[in-house]
Amino acid sequence: MKVLVASNIAEEAIEKMRKEGIEVDVKPKISEKELERIIPEYDALVVRSTPKVSAKIIEKGKRLKIIGRAGVGVDNIDVESATQRGIIIVNAPGGNTISTAELAIGLMISAARMIPQADRSVKEGKWERKRFVGIELRGKTLGIIGLGRVGYEVAKRGKSFDMNVIAYDPYISYEKAKSLGVKMVSFEELIEKSDIISIHVPKTKETENLIDEDEFRKMKDGVIIINCARGGIVNEKALVNAIKSGKVYSAGIDVFVNEPPEPDNELLKLENVVTTPHIGASTREAQKNVGMIIAEDIINLKNGYPVKNAVNLPSLSEEEFEFLMPYLTLAEKMGKIAAAKLMGSFNRVKVTYRGKLAEKDTAYLSRALLKGLLEHILEQNINLVSALPLAKERGIEVEESRIESTESYESLLEVNVEGKEGSIYMAGTSFGRDDYRIIKIDKYKVDFVPKGHYIISLHEDKPGVIGRVGTLFGRNNINIAGMIVGRYGDKPGGVQLMLLLVDDPPTEQVLEEMLKLDGIIDAVYIPL
Repeated sequence: MKVLVASNIAEEAIEKMRKEGIEVDVKPKISEKELERIIPEYDALVVRSTPKVSAKIIEKGKRLKIIGRAGVGVDNIDVESATQRGIIIVNAPGGNTISTAELAIGLMISAARMIPQADRSVKEGKWERKRFVGIELRGKTLGIIGLGRVGYEVAKRGKSFDMNVIAYDPYISYEKAKSLGVKMVSFEELIEKSDIISIHVPKTKETENLIDEDEFRKMKDGVIIINCARGGIVNEKALVNAIKSGKVYSAGIDVFVNEPPEPDNELLKLENVVTTPHIGASTREAQKNVGMIIAEDIINLKNGYPVKNAVNLPSLSEEEFEFLMPYLTLAEKMGKIAAAKLMGSFNRVKVTYRGKLAEKDTAYLSRALLKGLLEHILEQNINLVSALPLAKERGIEVEESRIESTESYESLLEVNVEGKEGSIYMAGTSFGRDDYRIIKIDKYKVDFVPKGHYIISLHEDKPGVIGRVGTLFGRNNINIAGMIVGRYGDKPGGVQLMLLLVDDPPTEQVLEEMLKLDGIIDAVYIPL
């Protein structure tokens, strides 16, 4: 795997990837034109707020599997184009949480007490104590717009200042806010009741100019505005007008619509505005954290594991990641078995999650199953991003269901794949990260780890069949490492399922000879 790091990230992150056998090229000052020229050589790209990763660059990146943004926003990446090409986009949403929250508090205190202005005055030889009479945070109402990771940490720190903290976030449960002593309110109530407003939402079509002239008119006189999120969420012209009118007492601004801001930007000329150059993530700890998070996701992808921080895939907590890991592998292996058994002909997939598994976000598992199914027939690089749209393109119907109880296992993954020529049912479970098992294929009870070279066969239940198979493989110098025979019912006769684990893959000739043996009904080789 070859990675291009096109921005400055922590050296520890680069070394972590190299220790995993990944080739890493570091070009932090690369131009977009040069990036476009060399991107075809790379499997992964790491950027920060620059350079811009356009649709054109993504199209040129024929080998690209993952793009990592060492930070929170992905404004400089064409996520839609990447998703259409099956490229995973990851970011580091938690890596700079504390640094950004602490900056917001720092700007809050600076804006309330006019610290930068007082510092400047003293250094100019003045002693203007009466001029710098500020306000206390204690007892004030802090309104937080966006109670995600950063907003949550700002709320905690606001509570420690004995502030009354309220928040608006339609995606956060009241229970989570209540556990912190934060009252959830409507956007209108927050605007009207807050003494200090701190913004912690991403910039989207919905949040652009979220705070504009109308919102300022509804605010308390003397309100303080803090923005460490993204420029453009607060309309800059409206903020200037509100400051000049006295509606806004002061503001702490880390982000601008244009960065760096134009020299004639009026916010830079107002005495009661404290500004910083987009340094929310600029601490040594945060720089290391965001780089390491991206490095870990690239390593996970290289090793065939799910990434934790995908923008265009469901995100996973650490706990969910650990629990779902073996089932992800199991689902993909089930897909490969089903595709091989059905000769690549299928049009409907039904997945049932039972027990504890039914309580989890299983979107990854359904995608992993489709990945296993489609790789067998399309013979191309398919990942968890591209699997679902590819299935839709081919008209494959996917149905999911959840059942909270199971009879014998804590969790059970059931898969039924149907096609014009037949169907196959499988059930599997896990007893730990590396212990995943298939316990049933169709009506046959089995118990095996789907890993290695397997031959799955149906045969007549009569003497001599298994012996003839063993003789055939011995004659062709193929060692049988394990055998499982699944009988349906208690009586002899009928049809049995046979699973052969062999040390080396059989040739087409050996499989053809096996199919000619007396009693053998079918035989399919599946590399797992």
